[in-house]
Amino acid sequence: MNTLQKQSVIFARRKARVRAKIHGTKERPRLAVFKSHRYIYAQLVDDDAGRTLVQADSRSAKGKTPVERASEVGALIAKKAKEAKIGKAVFDRGGFLYAGKIRMVADAARKGGLEF
Repeated sequence: MNTLQKQSVIFARRKARVRAKIHGTKERPRLAVFKSHRYIYAQLVDDDAGRTLVQADSRSAKGKTPVERASEVGALIAKKAKEAKIGKAVFDRGGFLYAGKIRMVADAARKGGLEF
């Protein structure tokens, strides 16, 4: 197994470990965060119904750095959650380490009024 395969296996284990402990409901949905090499995505998911309630991404963000764009995504998801009358959520970092862009999404969502 080469290094890339090992990293993939480690990421999959970490993601499964995080997901096993987290479950979203309609009253308290799961705030799932995904980051690609270019963009960052966040969505509030009701796992009981298997539906996405609210979503936001950085494709139209105006920030200059990736961290600024991640902060915009967090603020946007909090704003959309308020409009959908969602005040509480469960944060799902999706296997990514809680640092950098993932942390900025969480901090901005908390600052925007989303509680988790």
